[in-house]
Amino acid sequence: MTARSALAVGAALAVVALTACAPEEDSAGPAAPPSSADACSKDKLALKTAGTFSVGTDKPAYEPWFSGDDPANGKGYESAVTYAVAKKLGFEASEVKWQTVQFNAAFAPGPKKFDLDVNQVSISADRAKAVDFSTGYYDVRQTVITTAGSKIAGVTSVAGLADAKLGAQVGTTSYTSLRDVIRPKQQPAVFDSNDLAVQALKNKQIDGIVVDLPTGFYMTAAQLDDGKIVGQLPATDKPEQFGFVLEKGSKLTGCVSQAVDALRADGTLTALQKQWLTAEGAPELS
Repeated sequence: MTARSALAVGAALAVVALTACAPEEDSAGPAAPPSSADACSKDKLALKTAGTFSVGTDKPAYEPWFSGDDPANGKGYESAVTYAVAKKLGFEASEVKWQTVQFNAAFAPGPKKFDLDVNQVSISADRAKAVDFSTGYYDVRQTVITTAGSKIAGVTSVAGLADAKLGAQVGTTSYTSLRDVIRPKQQPAVFDSNDLAVQALKNKQIDGIVVDLPTGFYMTAAQLDDGKIVGQLPATDKPEQFGFVLEKGSKLTGCVSQAVDALRADGTLTALQKQWLTAEGAPELS
């Protein structure tokens, strides 16, 4: 994948703060589903402003989760998913109103001005002490990145990585995937930080790095002049997930989770991932 625009380059602050490259956290279960379908009808929802679905996200709003720094245009994975959830809950697109909420403020303790926030926030037990989470709308995938022209730049399968010298940050799900999914013939390189892994790739000491997809987008856009995403590894049984953030104890949580679950069941989430993530340069490795 070629380097992204200056807008995407700024993604460092948002992506590094939330990615699955950190050691695994205990996941937090979402609120129980509502007792009846009628409880989630539009006129029964406990909204911050009647008739309006108030959604928070940070600014700038980074690609490929959003597009053109405009969450309201319905483009980009998280924007598209948000409008799909709103539709499930009975809202027209014109009734969805966006507001700027800094990343860390979204899951800080205290009352919220939004009905929900969407900003690549990983679900964790620690964060769930202060806020509610919906069920996950995105399973964070592990990804192999490299540089254009490298020996693995054209690889299309996991088997094609067997002879490569690959690295990952110590103690991460990325390293676990490198070891257990790719199972390369060469001993994996282990780094204390992703920055050290990037430097090793620049120095051609390794052929590629295994990271989560959000970090892969950032690295190939901001840290590598000729960065390329080789592809996403097959999904695991217990992926880290991004979830919608809601005020602690929100009466909306169960209804939002119900909408997300319906979108997962009917294939909408998968279709939107293919449209906005795979098409943006993160193909699936067979």
